[in-house]
Amino acid sequence: MKKSKPNFLVILIDDLRYDEFGAGGHPYMKTPNIDRLAHEGALFERAFHTTSICSPNRASIVTGQYASRHGIIDNVARGPMSHRLPNYHLDLQKLGYKTAHIGKWHMGNDGMPRPGYDYWVSYDGHGRIVNPKLCHDGNYIQHTGYITDIMNTLAVEYLDKQKGEQPWSLFFAHKAVHPDAEQQADGTVSFGKDGGYIPAERHKNLYTDAIFPKKPNMLSYDEVIKSKPAWTEIFKMRSEPASKALLGAIHAGTQEEIRLRARMMASVDEGVGTILGALEKNGQLDNTCIVFLGDNGYFFGEHGLGPERRFAYEEGIRSPFLIRHGNKIKAGTRIHDLIICQDIAPTLIELAGGKPGPQIQGRSLLPLLSKKPVKWRKAVLSEYWAEQAYPWLIGMTYKAIRTDRYKLIHWVNRGRDGELDELYDLDRDPYELKNLIGSKAHAAVREKLHRDLKVLVADAVGL
Repeated sequence: MKKSKPNFLVILIDDLRYDEFGAGGHPYMKTPNIDRLAHEGALFERAFHTTSICSPNRASIVTGQYASRHGIIDNVARGPMSHRLPNYHLDLQKLGYKTAHIGKWHMGNDGMPRPGYDYWVSYDGHGRIVNPKLCHDGNYIQHTGYITDIMNTLAVEYLDKQKGEQPWSLFFAHKAVHPDAEQQADGTVSFGKDGGYIPAERHKNLYTDAIFPKKPNMLSYDEVIKSKPAWTEIFKMRSEPASKALLGAIHAGTQEEIRLRARMMASVDEGVGTILGALEKNGQLDNTCIVFLGDNGYFFGEHGLGPERRFAYEEGIRSPFLIRHGNKIKAGTRIHDLIICQDIAPTLIELAGGKPGPQIQGRSLLPLLSKKPVKWRKAVLSEYWAEQAYPWLIGMTYKAIRTDRYKLIHWVNRGRDGELDELYDLDRDPYELKNLIGSKAHAAVREKLHRDLKVLVADAVGL
């Protein structure tokens, strides 16, 4: 009997931190269905975004490439470029798969279909949380209701139709937990009531008195710049009246912001449960490889940052990352190796029976999942290009390297000879409080990380 190919379901959550679900360590959020993926599959404890911002990272996920190579380096409208991406779904189509995209695209402001998908539902820009207008295979249709619930229903309807012998791949991208926002062509955004965070009506009273414990790195601006002088000018700009008004409007770094996000995740988790139920009913659950992750990190006030996701501290670049694939993965697996979102594309292509092309820079995760001895990466690159979404982002271009133990953040156009750079010993200083860039005792470590960073940057471009 011919062995059937696995189905693929990638569930992407917008702005979700690595610890923003139950099994990830959130102190009060209840996500039993998402946690089921972790309990019945693998939880990757150190998964990273290499450009921690929506458009670049989404392009990295679907191409398996660094932003330096695929060219989408910010959130400015890049619709034409997104039509030319070497998307892994194009490979899956050649391997006999039916492919679908349901949800947020956000590479370019139009929600029209992109190459690589047989079925398409999306929306312009960030979309709207309530009563969204959705593009169904090129035709816009006005919907009524809450967008997370609508997305969940569309995903289940699609899965219920996949009962033939042809394998399928669904890329399911939620708007949650990103707030309601209007984005202009230059990348600037504005938010509505409650910072644009809108939970479903049935969840508005969840977690009313819940408190997210303060972490040691949740500091004031003055405390942060003592060890991070690169932020001095930027924090001054964030303290100006116009900036303070914007930050206040979206509850940046407050307990209410954290609670609102947790309330929005309740609908996401319900949808994961409904999807798992549909796959079980159709007899497809154990032959479906499910990947769950976020598209970038987020700060709750750590290092004085919020609402932010772009920067190379752990809260910004780490991702929730789960894979469930029936008995192919031992239940409760925990993987400590350094992985990146670009590893998804080659993993799924290999599972489908294909061979990842030379343009793909990620690595298949199958050796890690099978526990086979493998020589794995010792460091990951994180990079960001300054943009205009907020005034304080101008000039904050960086390249960073993160190893098992150390992190070096190189501010590309700030200071002289790396004097404003940052170096952290993550074993001794997991909250990244003590900047060792000027430490004589760490001079050899600093120089090696600079050399290794140059190699990573060159490899990312493809020189």
